[in-house]
Amino acid sequence: MTAKIRPAKGTAHARIHGVGGYRPTRVVPNEEILKHIDSSDEWIRSRSGIATRHWAGPDETVAEMSLEAAGKAVADAGITAEQIGAVIIATVSHFKQTPSIAAEIADRLGTERAAAFDISAACAGFGYGLTLAKGLIIDGSAEYVLVVGVERLSDLTDPTDRSTAFLFGDGAGAAIVGPAEEPGIGPSVWGSEGDKHHAIEQTVPWDAYRDQHLEKFPALRQEGQTVFRWAVFEMAKVAQQALDASGVTTEDLDVFIPHQANMRIIDSMVKTLKLPDHVTVARDVETTGNTSAASIPLAMERMLATGQARSGDLALVIGFGAGLVYAATVVTLP
Repeated sequence: MTAKIRPAKGTAHARIHGVGGYRPTRVVPNEEILKHIDSSDEWIRSRSGIATRHWAGPDETVAEMSLEAAGKAVADAGITAEQIGAVIIATVSHFKQTPSIAAEIADRLGTERAAAFDISAACAGFGYGLTLAKGLIIDGSAEYVLVVGVERLSDLTDPTDRSTAFLFGDGAGAAIVGPAEEPGIGPSVWGSEGDKHHAIEQTVPWDAYRDQHLEKFPALRQEGQTVFRWAVFEMAKVAQQALDASGVTTEDLDVFIPHQANMRIIDSMVKTLKLPDHVTVARDVETTGNTSAASIPLAMERMLATGQARSGDLALVIGFGAGLVYAATVVTLP
């Protein structure tokens, strides 16, 4: 007789129990960006809504920023690091292919040999991480999961590229996902449109930089109009699908936390979704810039810290970026 596999002993539901964020100490205003490009503060603000961004110093590495954010999230959740069964780090700016930065964080944070891995899903990385964390908890593979979105995009910014030099910032945002008595993370609507992978990409691969002895370090480039149109017209549809999958309407929402890529994109999505006036919208991009995988948890942490959002609020979150990839869901704020 063939032995039967024992069923998983997870929980029925999962939710976010705590969040934490870290922004580098150096604040970079548009005036500093303008030293290298022919533009103006007015042009940058009108195109992106960005006034300042944070850039990491030599000691503010991907690891150190992750640890700072993770420590705050653990404290906010009221758990200990030993209770974390898995660590997921979403990043595109950790330059070591292996080992994963997640393994280092799991050790330095003090987990009991937690499972650890990195994911590369650009600006949708945090959403991908939430989806994976929820699955691990419901499956019973972990009691609590740490999800971190962290970037040092200043390392991948070409200061002379007029189309991207002003966009990117650095930082880390973290969340502790754990068991819940009621659904706290809705079904994920996620996917990719790989036929548009050239719209946002690294200028050259690492082996070309090495083998061709290139003087210019690889940087991020993007087709601005392509990305803008895709985000405005397609991501509102994905956001609506996430609402429908969760069984809620825009009237039920308290908060909207889209990827902080561009203020014009955010405003267009709000209009297309016809969000009611009572829904508070994250606009962290103005002072933080585009921090890719870190942008949603950083915005969430700031909204809770400043009182723009409250524990128990229902929030629609959506990330979208290079790939092109996307992930949207509805969550209950911790």
